[in-house]
Amino acid sequence: MDKFIVTSKPLSVDAAYRAVLRRDGGGIALFAGVVRDHHDGKLVKRISYSAFASMAKKEFACYAAEARTKWKELGAFYIAHRTGPLRITEASVIIAVSAVHRAEAFAACRHIIERLKESAPIWKEEFYARGRAWIVNRPTV
Repeated sequence: MDKFIVTSKPLSVDAAYRAVLRRDGGGIALFAGVVRDHHDGKLVKRISYSAFASMAKKEFACYAAEARTKWKELGAFYIAHRTGPLRITEASVIIAVSAVHRAEAFAACRHIIERLKESAPIWKEEFYARGRAWIVNRPTV
């Protein structure tokens, strides 16, 4: 069963893994996005995420549905995003996908993070030693 989460609580790689583990799956791809200590040459002290949670969860379900049309034999999806203040090294997003074969799991996982960065109603504010800034999400492909 797919799981789509927006929460202010810490995210768990173990929970993501357990959520997509299936007897008929041969592979699980897992991505964890963590808070880094720099951006555009500035030292980042912390960040904070805001989200339109109900809409974000609907978007996550759409990303999973898109992946199912592109790659066959996918199993379960787990997509979770944090909101509120996060410290350096904390996970802000965790995505896990199970599939019969590894190639599909990797491809679907990559598809989901790129779509999330492109269109999810989630906003990031970075805090520096002096000042702060809202950061626009962009896909990497």
